[in-house]
Amino acid sequence: MNTKFVISYDGSFYCGSQTQPNGLSVEDKLQEVFKHLNINTKIVLSGRTDKDVHATGQVFNCLLPSYWTNLKKLKEILNRHLPLSIRINKISFVNEKFHSRFHAKKRVYRYIITSKPTTAFNSRYVTYVKDINENRIKEAIKLFIGTHDFEFFHKRGSDKENLIREVYDAVFYKYRDIYVFKFTANSYLRSQIRLMVGFLLKINDGTFTKEDLLIQLNKQKHLLKTPASAYGLYLAKVYY
Repeated sequence: MNTKFVISYDGSFYCGSQTQPNGLSVEDKLQEVFKHLNINTKIVLSGRTDKDVHATGQVFNCLLPSYWTNLKKLKEILNRHLPLSIRINKISFVNEKFHSRFHAKKRVYRYIITSKPTTAFNSRYVTYVKDINENRIKEAIKLFIGTHDFEFFHKRGSDKENLIREVYDAVFYKYRDIYVFKFTANSYLRSQIRLMVGFLLKINDGTFTKEDLLIQLNKQKHLLKTPASAYGLYLAKVYY
């Protein structure tokens, strides 16, 4: 039975979401628990998140043995055996053709910052920015909306040949004592969001301007190559 899982995880404990040769991934931990329950299956994630990147709404699908009909019980058992850094939020049966990656229509990411110094308890989950110019960021972030070639906003060495992505929406807002960058797109290149946020933070502090952003977005000049910290980034939701 094809089954859809919605999960959340603390990325600071893992080398990334997908299995890699250099460390423990979220997928590795999930497979470890599945095998403990005598479930031999292949996990198909909606997309890859890098080391230290978190998720509140990552999706994967896999085939379950036919005897697993009680999904509520399965959720309880999985969460009992998984580390607290990975939680199963929801499980549901789906069409046999459903593919969590290829059928995804929109992916939402949030990147959060704060003007309050971080502590030992939250430094892995929010990025500290001393002075935040809300208006500067709100104006500049709109420039990312639309279809662009993000060659200068992705990590070099990745295996992507098509560097064109469509950003449906990009907004910046304050929620209580944190500030949120929210991006909605069909898909993203590796480190794309962190590089976009990194540039916006340079506009925030006056290092760059909106005009500079357009120069890099139009591939006229590569002004910034350093991404923002991974700790503030979350895969929030995947739409189908």
